[in-house]
Amino acid sequence: MLLLAFDTATPVITVAVHDGERVVGEASGSGAMAHGELLAPAIRDAVAQAGATMADLTDVAVGVGPGPFTGLRVGVVTALTLGSTLGLATHGVCTLDIVAADIQVEGEFLVATDARRKEVYWARYGGAHVRLDGPHVDKPAHLAARHPDLPAYGRGGQLYDGVLRAAGEASDPRAAALAKIVVAGTAHALPLEPLYLRRPDATPQVVSRRA
Repeated sequence: MLLLAFDTATPVITVAVHDGERVVGEASGSGAMAHGELLAPAIRDAVAQAGATMADLTDVAVGVGPGPFTGLRVGVVTALTLGSTLGLATHGVCTLDIVAADIQVEGEFLVATDARRKEVYWARYGGAHVRLDGPHVDKPAHLAARHPDLPAYGRGGQLYDGVLRAAGEASDPRAAALAKIVVAGTAHALPLEPLYLRRPDATPQVVSRRA
């Protein structure tokens, strides 16, 4: 196995290559509106670091969100294209599950990422990082009222610390964590379809014609 994993559902573009035993290549970039420019070079760098070529890949895994429309679309379309052109097995995983995979706590917890518009994308997790509820998009105050006693991990928790019970550092999804749970068979598989959860910011204008 040689798995290429990446996530573009946040401003951080993260890429990793896993050989079935360990992560052998990683690369990342950052830019809220630069996913299209940064993803391809990051993939190239991670594959080169692994001492491989694109032809050596057997699988591709991608975080399918939730996340903003443009960045999320870049990642999912890239995974679909690589899967089709290279004949790779494809794996879709909720981006919040990727963040949760890096959290080592007992009991239930929340993962929250920044959804802009003063909202967060969130999900609730139990033992063994099993997702119990979500993903959803909501106002931080509504989430806090719904789960007042649960710690909130992820950048959304830190962004709204004081409303949510922020815990840990402002962690972003890591492709290395995505690769590890896919290889281990513990990832909850999803179709390679973006989890937008709401309409895109940009919508076509309707021009009315006079009779």
